[in-house]
Amino acid sequence: MKQQATFLMLAKTFKGLEEVLAKELIELGANDVQLERRAVSFRGDKALLYRANLCLRTASRILVPIVEATLTPKKKNIAPEDLLYEAVKRVEWSRYMSVENTFAIDATVYSDTFRNSRFVTYRVKDAIADYWMEHADKRPSVAVEAPDMLINVHIAKEHLTLSLDSSGESLHKRGYRVANTEAPINEALAAGMLLMAGWKGQSDFYDPMCGSGTLLIEAALIARNIAPGVFRQAFAFEKWSDFDAELWSDIYNDDSQEHEFTHKIYGSDASFYAIQQAAKNIKSAGVQKDVELKQIRMEEIKISNLQSSISNPSPLVMLNPPYGERLKSNKEMEDLYSAIGSTLKHQFAGATAWIISSNDAAMKCIGLKPSRKVRLLNGELDCQFNRYDLFQGKRKDNNQ
Repeated sequence: MKQQATFLMLAKTFKGLEEVLAKELIELGANDVQLERRAVSFRGDKALLYRANLCLRTASRILVPIVEATLTPKKKNIAPEDLLYEAVKRVEWSRYMSVENTFAIDATVYSDTFRNSRFVTYRVKDAIADYWMEHADKRPSVAVEAPDMLINVHIAKEHLTLSLDSSGESLHKRGYRVANTEAPINEALAAGMLLMAGWKGQSDFYDPMCGSGTLLIEAALIARNIAPGVFRQAFAFEKWSDFDAELWSDIYNDDSQEHEFTHKIYGSDASFYAIQQAAKNIKSAGVQKDVELKQIRMEEIKISNLQSSISNPSPLVMLNPPYGERLKSNKEMEDLYSAIGSTLKHQFAGATAWIISSNDAAMKCIGLKPSRKVRLLNGELDCQFNRYDLFQGKRKDNNQ
């Protein structure tokens, strides 16, 4: 196979998942992997670009930077927005698109100089349109929905990074979710939590508050090493002028890395509706043979209700309980989290449990001492993600 040229890429992610994403990239074969703010930069070829979109579990999108510039005027009569316009117009856009292609701009701005991201979007759009007027005497069309080319603009202070977005719709939107409950957890965050907990399918897995089943599905996909992108309808790079359909077909259809899962994934929830929604999503993801569901309240769980006994090796338990954001009283939340702690202690002794919540006060009501604490963002909520080692007997008897 002919060796392909390598280039710089940037995998965007969510706060707290940068190190997990970096490890994923290294395992995919990326070079020069560097942690950034809510992102990881790396180098690779076109095959790696395709694999990154298909296989990364904790990335939200894969960008290919094409321009970096400093927008600091050296002359007083030049405005920063004019520098932005010229930097974009200088790009040889015919390398990346044709005048017949539609495009859209996604701008993120952290700058006192450029305070309005909409204004930045307009200037970038004008620069691209004017480039094509000069070269083809015609303007390409802007398309808000399903553009042929999605262009990412990032301005930090006065530093511009202009990138091509190879993903399109955020990669956390896998494509298997056909049903929802209130506030379902982000798929990439769920996968990141599982990978952070060391989950590889080496034991049974339990989610006693499974909601619409995201943690269950992501656990099954990791356990079988099924690429999360196989459910998606399309990626943005498939519309690029240099798209290699044969290479993409080989990568997409290669299931040689998938493997058997010999344990079981158990999910339960107090809500019958949640169990119904979870079942739909699990079927959509094709992992129903790996997952068992049961409607039962947390405080009523006995391990025999889910399976005959705690498995060996020790199972992994993970929960995303309600945070109390939707008008639950403090007393209700305290009682709920206290029940979580009691059930974990008495029914899951010998297991390892991880719990995520933005309600720090309620987390204290669990009554168990965390062995590790991580801060993560769930949407806009700053959350605590704690590990609990659920010892058999008294804790002091397990200390060496």
